[in-house]
Amino acid sequence: MTESYIILIIGIVLVVFFEFTNGVHDASDLIATAIASNTITPGRAIALVTFFTFLGPLLGGVAVADTIGQFVKINPEETTLSQMVVISALLSAIIYNLVTWKFGLPSSSSSSLTSGLVGAGLHAVGPQKINWGLDALQHFQLSGFMKVITGMFFSPLAGFIIGILIIKLFIKLFSRLSIKAKPFFIISQYFSISWLAFSHGTNDAQKGMGMIAMMLLASGITPTFTVPFWVILLCAGSITLGTLFGGWSIVKTVGFGIYRIKLIHSLADQIGSAAVILSSSLIGAPVSTTQVVTTTLVGIGAGERPGHVKWQNVEKIFAGWFLNIPISIVTGYLINFILSKIIL
Repeated sequence: MTESYIILIIGIVLVVFFEFTNGVHDASDLIATAIASNTITPGRAIALVTFFTFLGPLLGGVAVADTIGQFVKINPEETTLSQMVVISALLSAIIYNLVTWKFGLPSSSSSSLTSGLVGAGLHAVGPQKINWGLDALQHFQLSGFMKVITGMFFSPLAGFIIGILIIKLFIKLFSRLSIKAKPFFIISQYFSISWLAFSHGTNDAQKGMGMIAMMLLASGITPTFTVPFWVILLCAGSITLGTLFGGWSIVKTVGFGIYRIKLIHSLADQIGSAAVILSSSLIGAPVSTTQVVTTTLVGIGAGERPGHVKWQNVEKIFAGWFLNIPISIVTGYLINFILSKIIL
């Protein structure tokens, strides 16, 4: 029992570190367009994003955490085995986050974590214990890995389409406005970036909540899969702290490497991204803030001036996303293999 509690503490520490790296990664995406448009100073942008990222997990429910918690089916008696699956997934996601952050590449913490969980589960209990969600799909319902894959595929697509629609609407509505209207748009961006940060905190912090809830259940501390308030507070604080240390190299990639961003583009990107992320959170679908923000921005550029989009950079970002899932599955599998030899 003592060993189980030690592993539980290690797992919780890893969740805190994962949420921190998640915050570092995604803070860049949240503030990139605002900084690139030269309308909000980095200090103010970080302050807004930090505050509303913290509010998101506290007010946004636990639907995404429930989805994460239903990924791998392990018997309650297999405490250490269950904890090793969670720890392996966390290590896989942390490694991918740190590597991509080092090279200034936008990546999906959601894909890294969920794919690492699948990889670790494949080694620990086999494919039959993974909740692939195929049975639910036959009844036109989404659950398990299918819900994640669907969210990962459709949320960037939705962001791209919404980006095109919003920029065309903005151009039509505001084309005759003079420079005197600029203060209105600057004030509006304070609200839009706050909404984007709130939606980010709502979705992303719940992934860590789900992992801790899985370990609490496996350790027998909670009789059912539940997310205690202290877990919500811990994950909210961790991702918020990471937000304060935003990765500036990713700001350059997203804010300056795709499209020449002006105030109207930044506002459209924040509104469109926030709408997609918050909608996904309400139905319990884990999505990538990075993917949504980036594809919405690409949609904005494509909707206004396709020839001005730096498509070569976009292709590199997309290639990294496609590699994210298989690399994380393999990494999660290998880490669980190594840990099983050491601990089990």
